[in-house]
Amino acid sequence: MVCGFDALFIPWVLQHRLIITELFPLLSDTHKTAQKVLITKANVINLKTFLSAVRLAHQGNDTGVLPLSPLVPAKNSDVEKPKTKMIITSRRDYPLTKSFPFSLEHLQTSYCKLARVDSRVLCLRKLRKLDLSHNHIKQLPATLGDLVCLQELDLHDNHLEAFSGALCSSGLQKSLQLLDLSQNQIQALPLEFCQLRGLVQLRLDDNALLRLPCRIGQLSRLRFLSAARNKLPFLPCDFRKLSLENLDLFGNPFEQPNPLVPNIQLKIPLTLLECAARATVNHRIPYGCHLLPSHLCKDLEVAKTCRCGSACLSSFIQITVTMNLHHVAHTVVLVDNMGGTEAPVLCYFCSLDCYSQFLDRHLQSNGMISHLILVITE
Repeated sequence: MVCGFDALFIPWVLQHRLIITELFPLLSDTHKTAQKVLITKANVINLKTFLSAVRLAHQGNDTGVLPLSPLVPAKNSDVEKPKTKMIITSRRDYPLTKSFPFSLEHLQTSYCKLARVDSRVLCLRKLRKLDLSHNHIKQLPATLGDLVCLQELDLHDNHLEAFSGALCSSGLQKSLQLLDLSQNQIQALPLEFCQLRGLVQLRLDDNALLRLPCRIGQLSRLRFLSAARNKLPFLPCDFRKLSLENLDLFGNPFEQPNPLVPNIQLKIPLTLLECAARATVNHRIPYGCHLLPSHLCKDLEVAKTCRCGSACLSSFIQITVTMNLHHVAHTVVLVDNMGGTEAPVLCYFCSLDCYSQFLDRHLQSNGMISHLILVITE
């Protein structure tokens, strides 16, 4: 293949730079593509000699008359290594015109007053660690999920009000191990959040969370969870399935559990929809939006689980019970200034029979049966 020089940008020679625009033939001579070659940090004398040789060769003359210098092997110090780490901690140092090196694996842009995620960052497909903390970001683009190598994402101290469900269904499902959403304005996490199965460390401190994801127990690799200083009244039933190293729920307004005051949503007899939904979940019958309306699929995904193991959709009895957090975590930060390590957890029952059995065991364990009988007799 023959390459022809289309243009030489010579005026920059004195700046130790040269741009060569080459023409590369594609399918035929009539289809050509231009490619620029940039030579930088060159010796001016050698660069002028090179240009003279190019000019003679282009005119068909012999280049042997030129005093070309002998080739010298490049040293390691002469070769620039690909940049893999960049830390920017002020708006003054933030690059406005330059692109970020595509070789970056670790990028920190903190205290830069960013209102959104820079689109140039979304092109860094080798990123493993992205720190956007201490900015003014309000929303995350769905294309952030295209960073399939991303293992750590720090969004600490921003203005986020939500975390996109699309991100939870993206390539981050397998790669993301650390997620810091602390000091934002998030009130709830999406149902899809628990698809981030690779999470090991999750920080949710200092938000406005009213609840944790109902399927949080699916995060089987999660070992470090902090959700201090939120607005959590109780924990989801699935919380019991976690196996943590460290847990911090300090400063939440947890309710006082009372199993004797149930929230009864039981409908007797059960509707056909309830019966079908329970059978679908209990027998693990495959379903999807190609078989069922999307709203039914979402309802099935958040189906409650009774203590007996059976599922219930919209017909159930709900109570809150006390759980010692040491049952799910090796190290527990006290939940209040009184030294407590207990928190209320939601509990569901699919029938009156299941609730009655639980109530009998609960009253017996607390020595309350004789007192209850006395109250009923009176």
